[in-house]
Amino acid sequence: MANKDSIFIGVIGAGKCSKKLKDQAFAVGMAIAEENAVLVCGGLKGIMEAAAQGAKQAGGTTIGIIPGNNRTSANPYCDIVIPTGMGEARNVLVVQTSDAIVALHGKYGTISEMSFAMKFNKPLVSLVEWSVFPEVIHIPDPVKAVKEAVKLARNNR
Repeated sequence: MANKDSIFIGVIGAGKCSKKLKDQAFAVGMAIAEENAVLVCGGLKGIMEAAAQGAKQAGGTTIGIIPGNNRTSANPYCDIVIPTGMGEARNVLVVQTSDAIVALHGKYGTISEMSFAMKFNKPLVSLVEWSVFPEVIHIPDPVKAVKEAVKLARNNR
């Protein structure tokens, strides 16, 4: 269970994605739990659900910060659901709650979260190369990406 000393790793990415991306997200979630970190996500489907499922399977704790008001809209792998009623503006909360971010493939919502991470000086590791963000650390291996994010989060405290 999370406490004040826990490392919180945000996982961001597409709400709709391929099985390959879901498999990557699942591996990211498992690695987060194996690092004894807490997974933070947007709480819905796609990459968010697969990452939370991976974390749960590895015995981890998950937080879903959802855009709507109804807790039941969160994926079933979220231990703690925070309904914001803020729509996409909840992306700021996902980033601010996290000590570091791991990004997977996504579109505008993911890009907004990456932008907030850089604005708030949150460590950001991506499995994907983003031409719009050449300064982002790119590590295509899910486990190595999580290990780097956790290390950066600890160093950033």
